[in-house]
Amino acid sequence: MSSPLQIELPSLEGALALAGYRDENLKLLASQTGASLVLRGQELFVTGTDNGVALAQRLVQALEPLWSQGQPVTSADIMTARQALDTDRIDELQAIHQDVVARTRRGEVIRAKTFRQKRYVKALRNTDMVFCVGPAGTGKTFLATLVGVQALLNNEFERLILTRPAVEAGERLGFLPGDLQQKVNPYLRPLYDALHELVDPEKIANLMERGIIEVAPLAYMRGRTLNNAFVIMDEAQNTTPGQMKMVLTRLGFKSRMVVTGDVTQTDLPSDQTSGLAIAQKILQGVDGIAFCQLNQADVVRHPLVQRIVAAYENYEGSSAPRRGGRP
Repeated sequence: MSSPLQIELPSLEGALALAGYRDENLKLLASQTGASLVLRGQELFVTGTDNGVALAQRLVQALEPLWSQGQPVTSADIMTARQALDTDRIDELQAIHQDVVARTRRGEVIRAKTFRQKRYVKALRNTDMVFCVGPAGTGKTFLATLVGVQALLNNEFERLILTRPAVEAGERLGFLPGDLQQKVNPYLRPLYDALHELVDPEKIANLMERGIIEVAPLAYMRGRTLNNAFVIMDEAQNTTPGQMKMVLTRLGFKSRMVVTGDVTQTDLPSDQTSGLAIAQKILQGVDGIAFCQLNQADVVRHPLVQRIVAAYENYEGSSAPRRGGRP
Protein backbone atom coordinates (compact mmCIF):
# COMPACT_ATOMS: atom_id res chain seq x y z
CA MET A 1 0.00 0.00 0.00
CA SER A 2 1.18 3.50 -0.85
CA SER A 3 0.75 6.56 1.30
CA PRO A 4 -2.80 7.98 1.01
CA LEU A 5 -3.17 10.69 -1.61
CA GLN A 6 -5.22 13.74 -0.73
CA ILE A 7 -6.62 15.87 -3.56
CA GLU A 8 -8.08 19.25 -2.65
CA LEU A 9 -10.97 20.05 -4.99
CA PRO A 10 -11.63 23.76 -5.68
CA SER A 11 -15.33 23.80 -4.87
CA LEU A 12 -18.10 21.68 -3.42
CA GLU A 13 -19.90 21.87 -6.76
CA GLY A 14 -16.87 20.42 -8.49
CA ALA A 15 -16.52 17.71 -5.85
CA LEU A 16 -20.13 16.62 -6.33
CA ALA A 17 -19.74 16.69 -10.12
CA LEU A 18 -16.74 14.37 -9.86
CA ALA A 19 -18.33 12.00 -7.34
CA GLY A 20 -21.58 11.61 -9.28
CA TYR A 21 -24.99 10.53 -8.02
CA ARG A 22 -24.58 8.39 -4.91
CA ASP A 23 -20.81 8.36 -5.53
CA GLU A 24 -21.29 6.24 -8.67
CA ASN A 25 -18.30 7.88 -10.36
CA LEU A 26 -16.02 7.18 -7.41
CA LYS A 27 -17.10 3.53 -7.49
CA LEU A 28 -16.36 3.33 -11.21
CA LEU A 29 -12.98 5.02 -10.74
CA ALA A 30 -12.22 2.49 -8.01
CA SER A 31 -13.16 -0.45 -10.25
CA GLN A 32 -11.00 0.94 -13.06
CA THR A 33 -7.92 1.56 -10.93
CA GLY A 34 -8.09 -0.82 -7.97
CA ALA A 35 -7.72 2.15 -5.63
CA SER A 36 -10.20 3.31 -2.98
CA LEU A 37 -11.64 6.82 -3.40
CA VAL A 38 -13.47 8.58 -0.57
CA LEU A 39 -14.83 12.13 -0.75
CA ARG A 40 -15.09 14.19 2.42
CA GLY A 41 -16.37 17.64 1.64
CA GLN A 42 -13.96 19.06 -0.93
CA GLU A 43 -11.17 16.60 -0.14
CA LEU A 44 -10.73 13.41 -2.13
CA PHE A 45 -8.73 10.66 -0.39
CA VAL A 46 -7.21 7.96 -2.60
CA THR A 47 -5.61 4.84 -1.14
CA GLY A 48 -4.27 1.60 -2.62
CA THR A 49 -1.20 0.36 -4.41
CA ASP A 50 1.26 2.81 -5.94
CA ASN A 51 0.06 1.98 -9.45
CA GLY A 52 -3.62 2.16 -8.50
CA VAL A 53 -3.28 5.52 -6.73
CA ALA A 54 -1.23 6.96 -9.59
CA LEU A 55 -3.78 5.82 -12.17
CA ALA A 56 -6.67 7.23 -10.13
CA GLN A 57 -4.86 10.56 -9.85
CA ARG A 58 -4.25 10.68 -13.61
CA LEU A 59 -7.92 9.92 -14.30
CA VAL A 60 -9.11 12.64 -11.93
CA GLN A 61 -6.72 15.09 -13.59
CA ALA A 62 -7.87 14.05 -17.08
CA LEU A 63 -11.47 14.81 -16.06
CA GLU A 64 -10.63 18.16 -14.47
CA PRO A 65 -11.92 20.29 -17.39
CA LEU A 66 -15.37 18.90 -16.57
CA TRP A 67 -15.65 18.73 -12.77
CA SER A 68 -13.70 21.97 -12.22
CA GLN A 69 -16.51 23.75 -14.11
CA GLY A 70 -19.20 21.91 -12.18
CA GLN A 71 -20.20 19.94 -15.28
CA PRO A 72 -21.55 16.48 -14.40
CA VAL A 73 -19.09 13.67 -15.04
CA THR A 74 -20.63 10.53 -16.54
CA SER A 75 -19.50 6.94 -16.75
CA ALA A 76 -18.86 7.50 -20.47
CA ASP A 77 -16.52 10.40 -19.58
CA ILE A 78 -14.58 8.18 -17.20
CA MET A 79 -14.25 5.30 -19.65
CA THR A 80 -13.18 7.67 -22.44
CA ALA A 81 -10.56 9.19 -20.14
CA ARG A 82 -9.29 5.71 -19.28
CA GLN A 83 -9.10 4.87 -22.99
CA ALA A 84 -7.22 8.12 -23.64
CA LEU A 85 -4.65 7.28 -20.97
CA ASP A 86 -4.22 3.73 -22.24
CA THR A 87 -3.73 4.85 -25.85
CA ASP A 88 -1.84 8.11 -25.27
CA ARG A 89 -4.66 10.27 -26.67
CA ILE A 90 -4.92 12.96 -23.99
CA ASP A 91 -4.80 15.69 -26.63
CA GLU A 92 -7.85 14.16 -28.34
CA LEU A 93 -9.60 13.92 -24.98
CA GLN A 94 -8.99 17.62 -24.35
CA ALA A 95 -10.44 18.39 -27.78
CA ILE A 96 -13.61 16.50 -26.82
CA HIS A 97 -13.90 18.47 -23.58
CA GLN A 98 -13.41 21.79 -25.36
CA ASP A 99 -15.82 21.22 -28.26
CA VAL A 100 -19.29 22.35 -27.17
CA VAL A 101 -21.79 20.92 -29.64
CA ALA A 102 -24.68 22.99 -28.27
CA ARG A 103 -26.27 24.44 -25.16
CA THR A 104 -29.76 23.48 -24.12
CA ARG A 105 -32.38 26.16 -23.52
CA ARG A 106 -31.60 25.69 -19.82
CA GLY A 107 -27.96 26.58 -20.45
CA GLU A 108 -26.56 23.05 -20.05
CA VAL A 109 -23.46 22.24 -22.10
CA ILE A 110 -23.73 19.31 -24.51
CA ARG A 111 -20.66 17.76 -26.08
CA ALA A 112 -19.50 14.43 -27.40
CA LYS A 113 -18.71 11.94 -24.65
CA THR A 114 -16.59 9.40 -26.50
CA PHE A 115 -14.07 9.28 -29.33
CA ARG A 116 -16.62 7.64 -31.64
CA GLN A 117 -19.22 10.31 -30.84
CA LYS A 118 -16.59 12.96 -31.57
CA ARG A 119 -15.98 11.45 -35.02
CA TYR A 120 -19.75 11.33 -35.55
CA VAL A 121 -20.14 15.03 -34.71
CA LYS A 122 -17.30 15.86 -37.10
CA ALA A 123 -19.05 13.91 -39.88
CA LEU A 124 -22.36 15.65 -39.09
CA ARG A 125 -20.70 19.02 -39.57
CA ASN A 126 -18.74 18.23 -42.72
CA THR A 127 -20.27 15.38 -44.74
CA ASP A 128 -23.32 15.58 -47.01
CA MET A 129 -24.63 12.13 -46.08
CA VAL A 130 -23.96 10.37 -42.79
CA PHE A 131 -25.09 6.94 -41.60
CA CYS A 132 -24.89 6.29 -37.86
CA VAL A 133 -25.68 2.82 -36.55
CA GLY A 134 -25.69 1.83 -32.90
CA PRO A 135 -27.78 0.71 -29.93
CA ALA A 136 -30.21 2.76 -27.87
CA GLY A 137 -28.75 5.55 -25.77
CA THR A 138 -25.66 6.26 -27.87
CA GLY A 139 -26.86 9.73 -28.96
CA LYS A 140 -27.43 8.94 -32.64
CA THR A 141 -30.57 11.04 -33.07
CA PHE A 142 -29.91 13.50 -30.28
CA LEU A 143 -26.51 14.62 -31.57
CA ALA A 144 -27.81 14.83 -35.14
CA THR A 145 -30.71 17.03 -33.99
CA LEU A 146 -28.35 19.25 -31.99
CA VAL A 147 -26.04 19.79 -34.96
CA GLY A 148 -29.02 20.30 -37.27
CA VAL A 149 -30.64 22.93 -35.05
CA GLN A 150 -27.32 24.74 -34.63
CA ALA A 151 -26.81 24.75 -38.40
CA LEU A 152 -30.33 26.08 -38.88
CA LEU A 153 -29.82 28.86 -36.34
CA ASN A 154 -26.51 29.73 -38.05
CA ASN A 155 -28.35 30.08 -41.39
CA GLU A 156 -26.37 27.24 -42.95
CA PHE A 157 -29.66 25.65 -44.06
CA GLU A 158 -33.17 26.98 -44.63
CA ARG A 159 -35.02 24.00 -43.21
CA LEU A 160 -34.66 21.20 -40.68
CA ILE A 161 -36.58 18.07 -41.65
CA LEU A 162 -36.94 15.17 -39.24
CA THR A 163 -38.58 11.97 -40.40
CA ARG A 164 -38.97 8.35 -39.42
CA PRO A 165 -41.04 5.39 -40.62
CA ALA A 166 -44.32 4.96 -38.74
CA VAL A 167 -43.68 1.33 -37.83
CA GLU A 168 -43.99 -0.24 -34.39
CA ALA A 169 -44.31 -3.83 -33.22
CA GLY A 170 -47.90 -5.01 -32.91
CA GLU A 171 -49.51 -1.67 -33.84
CA ARG A 172 -51.00 -0.11 -36.93
CA LEU A 173 -51.85 3.54 -37.57
CA GLY A 174 -55.47 2.71 -38.23
CA PHE A 175 -55.99 1.55 -34.65
CA LEU A 176 -54.86 4.87 -33.17
CA PRO A 177 -57.40 7.65 -32.47
CA GLY A 178 -57.52 11.01 -34.28
CA ASP A 179 -56.67 12.35 -37.71
CA LEU A 180 -53.51 11.42 -39.63
CA GLN A 181 -51.28 13.96 -37.85
CA GLN A 182 -52.52 12.77 -34.46
CA LYS A 183 -51.93 9.17 -35.51
CA VAL A 184 -48.30 9.74 -36.51
CA ASN A 185 -47.30 12.09 -33.67
CA PRO A 186 -46.59 9.24 -31.19
CA TYR A 187 -44.07 7.78 -33.65
CA LEU A 188 -42.33 11.16 -33.96
CA ARG A 189 -42.23 11.89 -30.23
CA PRO A 190 -38.47 11.15 -29.82
CA LEU A 191 -37.70 13.80 -32.45
CA TYR A 192 -39.86 16.37 -30.64
CA ASP A 193 -38.08 15.49 -27.38
CA ALA A 194 -34.70 16.34 -28.88
CA LEU A 195 -36.03 19.60 -30.32
CA HIS A 196 -37.44 20.64 -26.94
CA GLU A 197 -33.99 20.40 -25.39
CA LEU A 198 -32.82 23.25 -27.61
CA VAL A 199 -35.82 25.35 -28.60
CA ASP A 200 -38.71 26.75 -26.56
CA PRO A 201 -41.97 24.91 -27.33
CA GLU A 202 -43.66 28.15 -28.46
CA LYS A 203 -40.84 28.84 -30.90
CA ILE A 204 -40.98 25.28 -32.22
CA ALA A 205 -44.68 25.73 -33.04
CA ASN A 206 -43.89 28.98 -34.88
CA LEU A 207 -41.02 27.42 -36.84
CA MET A 208 -43.21 24.48 -37.80
CA GLU A 209 -46.05 26.74 -38.94
CA ARG A 210 -43.57 28.56 -41.19
CA GLY A 211 -42.19 25.29 -42.56
CA ILE A 212 -38.69 25.94 -41.21
CA ILE A 213 -38.87 22.84 -39.03
CA GLU A 214 -40.79 19.86 -40.37
CA VAL A 215 -41.43 16.65 -38.44
CA ALA A 216 -43.17 14.09 -40.61
CA PRO A 217 -43.50 10.36 -41.29
CA LEU A 218 -41.33 8.88 -44.00
CA ALA A 219 -44.24 8.49 -46.41
CA TYR A 220 -44.41 12.30 -46.71
CA MET A 221 -40.96 12.32 -48.35
CA ARG A 222 -42.00 10.52 -51.54
CA GLY A 223 -41.83 12.63 -54.70
CA ARG A 224 -40.00 15.54 -53.05
CA THR A 225 -36.59 17.13 -53.65
CA LEU A 226 -35.14 18.46 -50.42
CA ASN A 227 -33.00 21.50 -51.23
CA ASN A 228 -31.14 23.63 -48.67
CA ALA A 229 -32.24 21.35 -45.86
CA PHE A 230 -30.71 19.41 -42.98
CA VAL A 231 -32.56 16.08 -43.08
CA ILE A 232 -32.56 13.49 -40.29
CA MET A 233 -34.09 10.07 -40.86
CA ASP A 234 -34.48 8.26 -37.55
CA GLU A 235 -35.22 4.56 -36.89
CA ALA A 236 -33.97 3.71 -40.36
CA GLN A 237 -33.80 0.00 -39.51
CA ASN A 238 -37.59 0.01 -39.99
CA THR A 239 -37.41 1.06 -43.65
CA THR A 240 -37.73 -1.38 -46.50
CA PRO A 241 -34.97 -1.33 -49.15
CA GLY A 242 -37.33 0.55 -51.47
CA GLN A 243 -38.16 3.17 -48.85
CA MET A 244 -34.46 3.66 -48.07
CA LYS A 245 -33.60 4.21 -51.74
CA MET A 246 -36.54 6.60 -52.03
CA VAL A 247 -35.51 8.83 -49.13
CA LEU A 248 -31.78 8.83 -49.98
CA THR A 249 -32.54 10.06 -53.47
CA ARG A 250 -34.57 12.99 -52.09
CA LEU A 251 -31.30 14.79 -51.26
CA GLY A 252 -31.16 18.12 -53.07
CA PHE A 253 -28.63 20.90 -53.55
CA LYS A 254 -27.02 22.49 -50.49
CA SER A 255 -28.51 19.78 -48.29
CA ARG A 256 -27.22 17.28 -45.74
CA MET A 257 -28.82 14.00 -44.71
CA VAL A 258 -28.29 11.92 -41.57
CA VAL A 259 -29.59 8.35 -41.34
CA THR A 260 -29.70 6.74 -37.90
CA GLY A 261 -30.81 3.34 -36.67
CA ASP A 262 -30.07 0.07 -34.90
CA VAL A 263 -30.15 -2.96 -37.21
CA THR A 264 -30.57 -5.30 -34.22
CA GLN A 265 -33.97 -3.79 -33.34
CA THR A 266 -36.04 -3.87 -36.50
CA ASP A 267 -39.83 -3.95 -36.17
CA LEU A 268 -40.39 -5.06 -39.76
CA PRO A 269 -42.11 -8.40 -40.48
CA SER A 270 -39.75 -11.34 -40.06
CA ASP A 271 -39.56 -11.96 -43.81
CA GLN A 272 -38.66 -8.33 -44.64
CA THR A 273 -35.03 -7.20 -44.95
CA SER A 274 -34.12 -3.86 -43.36
CA GLY A 275 -33.33 -1.10 -45.81
CA LEU A 276 -30.64 0.16 -43.43
CA ALA A 277 -28.80 -3.18 -43.50
CA ILE A 278 -28.93 -3.26 -47.31
CA ALA A 279 -27.76 0.36 -47.60
CA GLN A 280 -24.74 -0.37 -45.41
CA LYS A 281 -23.65 -3.08 -47.85
CA ILE A 282 -24.37 -1.16 -51.04
CA LEU A 283 -23.01 2.27 -50.12
CA GLN A 284 -19.80 1.40 -48.28
CA GLY A 285 -16.96 3.17 -50.05
CA VAL A 286 -19.16 5.64 -51.93
CA ASP A 287 -17.41 9.02 -51.96
CA GLY A 288 -19.23 11.67 -49.92
CA ILE A 289 -20.92 9.22 -47.52
CA ALA A 290 -19.66 8.70 -43.96
CA PHE A 291 -20.49 5.63 -41.87
CA CYS A 292 -20.25 5.92 -38.08
CA GLN A 293 -20.60 2.88 -35.85
CA LEU A 294 -21.42 3.34 -32.16
CA ASN A 295 -21.61 0.55 -29.59
CA GLN A 296 -22.50 -0.07 -25.95
CA ALA A 297 -19.39 1.81 -24.80
CA ASP A 298 -20.98 4.98 -26.26
CA VAL A 299 -24.21 4.70 -24.24
CA VAL A 300 -24.68 7.96 -22.35
CA ARG A 301 -27.93 7.26 -20.53
CA HIS A 302 -28.22 5.79 -17.03
CA PRO A 303 -25.21 3.49 -16.39
CA LEU A 304 -27.63 0.56 -16.13
CA VAL A 305 -28.58 1.08 -19.80
CA GLN A 306 -24.98 0.42 -20.82
CA ARG A 307 -24.98 -2.85 -18.87
CA ILE A 308 -28.33 -3.86 -20.38
CA VAL A 309 -27.07 -3.22 -23.92
CA ALA A 310 -23.89 -5.19 -23.20
CA ALA A 311 -25.91 -8.11 -21.81
CA TYR A 312 -28.15 -8.19 -24.90
CA GLU A 313 -25.13 -8.00 -27.23
CA ASN A 314 -23.51 -10.94 -25.43
CA TYR A 315 -26.73 -12.97 -25.55
CA GLU A 316 -27.49 -12.22 -29.20
CA GLY A 317 -23.88 -12.87 -30.18
CA SER A 318 -23.93 -16.33 -28.64
CA SER A 319 -27.25 -18.05 -29.27
CA ALA A 320 -30.28 -15.80 -29.75
CA PRO A 321 -31.71 -14.84 -33.15
CA ARG A 322 -30.82 -11.25 -34.07
CA ARG A 323 -34.30 -10.20 -35.23
CA GLY A 324 -37.24 -9.23 -33.13
CA GLY A 325 -39.35 -6.36 -31.91
CA ARG A 326 -38.16 -3.38 -29.95
CA PRO A 327 -38.10 -4.17 -26.20
